[in-house]
Amino acid sequence: MTTNVAVSEHSRKFQKPQGFTIWMTGLPGSGKSTLAGILKQRFEEDYGRFVEILDGDEIRKGLSRDLGLSREHREEHARRVSYLAKVLSRNGVISIVALISPYKVSRESARELIGKDRFLEVYIKASLATCEKRDPKGLYAKARKGEINNMTGIQDPYEPPESPDIIIETELGTPGESAEILIAKLKDLNYAL
Repeated sequence: MTTNVAVSEHSRKFQKPQGFTIWMTGLPGSGKSTLAGILKQRFEEDYGRFVEILDGDEIRKGLSRDLGLSREHREEHARRVSYLAKVLSRNGVISIVALISPYKVSRESARELIGKDRFLEVYIKASLATCEKRDPKGLYAKARKGEINNMTGIQDPYEPPESPDIIIETELGTPGESAEILIAKLKDLNYAL
């Protein structure tokens, strides 16, 4: 009987907070990676949460380095990121996915795999003109010159979310202001931080 009490006290001490996934989708240059970095810092410093950023470009350097930019490869890349986010989320981690994920079907599959109660689709919205002006990696300029193919928004389509959980319009404020809006909306949706 003493053993059962000790086990239940032990369980109470080490209960994990609810993990979930913030799936940020948007055109290249819309602000996904910048916003992810700010959110990670806020969640860790202000709320003491474990947070992992799953940045599409970074994951392509390791887990998805065998994939190109065809539709099939982009969908497989999103599937791999989804699986990783699922594992992290079910272990109490807030996964912040910063992934173009241009196809609706990939985002729907991610929601199903991760679980509807642990998944928030966040549309990081910015016009193509703004994203081209920002062009942090020079990809739009290269695509316009024909130096690269399959650029999302230029040669390859981007399917905006029809009914995302949250929309953040990065043209309307600073990255810090966008982070504040997103955090407030998470609280409105009853996600515990």
